[in-house]
This record gives sequence, structure tokens and C-alpha cells, in this order.
Amino acid sequence: MATSLTIQKLMLLLKICLVLLSVTTIATKDASSETVGPIFILGDSIVDVGTNNYLKNCKAQVNRPYYGVDYPGSIATGRFSNGFNPADTIVQLLGGYEESPPPFLALLAHSSNLTGDLLQGVNFASGGAAIITGIGTDLVGNVIFMDEQIQQFATVQGNITTLLGASKGQLLIQNSMYIICVGSNDIMNYVLYHPTTPEVFIANITATFAIQLENLYKLGARKFGIMGVPPVGCCPVSRAYTGSGDCGPISNGLSATFYTALKSLLKNLSSTLEGFKYSLANSYNMTMSVIENPPPEFKDVKTACCGNHSIDGIKDCKEGGYLCQNRDNHLFWDAFHPSQAASKLSAKEMVFGEDPNFVTPINFSTLRKA
Repeated sequence: MATSLTIQKLMLLLKICLVLLSVTTIATKDASSETVGPIFILGDSIVDVGTNNYLKNCKAQVNRPYYGVDYPGSIATGRFSNGFNPADTIVQLLGGYEESPPPFLALLAHSSNLTGDLLQGVNFASGGAAIITGIGTDLVGNVIFMDEQIQQFATVQGNITTLLGASKGQLLIQNSMYIICVGSNDIMNYVLYHPTTPEVFIANITATFAIQLENLYKLGARKFGIMGVPPVGCCPVSRAYTGSGDCGPISNGLSATFYTALKSLLKNLSSTLEGFKYSLANSYNMTMSVIENPPPEFKDVKTACCGNHSIDGIKDCKEGGYLCQNRDNHLFWDAFHPSQAASKLSAKEMVFGEDPNFVTPINFSTLRKA
């Protein structure tokens, strides 16, 4: 028995040493090395990979068929997609990942090696989340807004620096990439309730987002891959809401205006915060280019593949309801979200694109190695 316990202790020590060795390799990047840190993802349902599965009283949950019908094994994981979403497709192209890092809450619930797993990256995104805490909760229930996601990252940052030490831990955090996709829910909530003027609304969410980025920066984040808000007025639910089947002009106008505000904000932060680097994806232009000039692979750029194929009304995407035959030729998967095919197309542009109309001032791939 004593021998058995000794062997177990030795195996445990060996495992710890291997984890520390691999982490040290990641953390000790030099100017000539291709080694980069992990990826952390924050935001809303566009990049949520199952966070909301772990939330009580959450109305924004999709852990059911037909969601995940094209995911490996046809498993409904909590992704708001028929398969992989933009978080997955971006990190796949950046390299080193088969899919997005797991949700923070999943690691807390299931990980037997929490600290080691955190070193591989974490996804904090929550479907229904917004920049402004608390908006839309009557529709989505309990979700994790941006401020709380940043608090969760602070916990992760603390664990990493405890394991590696302050110097190496901070180096790892600084060499990591932070992909953020948020703002759509703020805009949709504004269109529903019009709490203030458009100008004041854009100023409020931009100022709040600036504070959130600065808080991440204070925690050590330096490389920000920001996904701008797509033309939410053109998603199937917005088209149905207009009654004509056309894109909603108010939401689209706010989406475009917020991108302009983001572009100015990020340029300002990069000039005032030492080491702040960013790549801004113009999701508005990318999506509108597909809608206005559909590539051959997309036969339908207006209606939802799952739930209801008609722009006259929207139903929930669920088993037994409507499901289109070919998911790869639809721009939209459900009433709000892109299909896996659309996610792959946009990811290629964000990661490798050179067109400043779609990504600026550098692409995600260049930022990752910066």
C-alpha cells in the first residue's frame, strides 16, 4: 500500500512538472519566437459555446436540437449555431485549437485540473449579454454581462499569476489574445424601448465599453481582437419586425454608427495605453457584402434555416419545427445568428483578410503574433 501511494505521489508530481514546463514554454516568448499565449473570448451569443447551460433562470439557452445538428456527433452544446460558431472558426484558423476554449463555468463544474485548463484559454461569453449590465433581462433572464465576464477573467488572471509567479504570469497574460464580440443586444434593446436619443445611446455604450477595455488592460490584456456589430436590422427577426421583410433601418444605422465610434475609441486607446494592440473586424460591411452580392454558395441570405423559413413570422428553432435541407447555403441559422458556413466565411476574413473595409488596421492573425 505504501509503495502504491508513493507511486501515485510521484505520478502527480510528474504531471505538475509537465504542466509547469509547458506553461513556462508559452510564457517565455521572445521577439524571434512564434510561440504565443492562449486565447480568451468574451461577449454574447455569437461566441457563446455553452456558458448559459450552467445558469439558473436563464431564458437564452439552446442546449437542444436542432442546435448542434452539424456539430461533431450532432450534439447540442449550447452554441447558438447548427455547428461551430465564430469563436470556434476563428481559433481554428489562428491555430492550436480544434474549437473554442471551454466556458469558464464548465471548467468550474467539471475540471479536475482547473488551473492547468485555464492556461489553455477560456470562453466567458454568454448569450444575451450586453455592454450595459441588466438590459434585456426580461427577455433573456439571468445571463452574464460584460462587467461580470471581466470579473471572471480577473479570477483566471489571479490563478495564472499564482501558479507561474507575477512576472511569468503577467507575460503570459500579455501574450494572450482577447476576442470580444458584444453590442448587438444593446442595439436590439434600444430599438425595442428607445430609452434615449440615438446619439446619447451610442455615447453611453461606447463610454462603458471603453471602461471595460481599460479594465481588461489593467489586468494585463494587450491584444484585442474586436468584432464589430453586424447589421442586426437584417437578421430574420428584424426583417419580420419591420413587416415588409426589409432590413430594419434604425438597428442598421445604430450598428454602423457604433462601428465608427469603436474605430475612433480603439485608435485612441492604442495611442494612450502603452502596448495596447488591436484588430477591428467590420462585421457590418462583411455581412452586408454577402447580403447585397451573395457568393455562389449562399442561396438564401434573408431567412432562418431553423425555426421558420418565412420572413412573415419567426418561431423558435427546435426539434419538430422547420429545418432547411441545406444549412450551408443559408447565411442565417436561426432568427438571430449566423450559420456555421457564414461563421467560417467571416472568420477567414477576420483572420487573414487584407481589405481595410473588413478588418483594420491589421488582421487577427497578425495581431496574434504581434
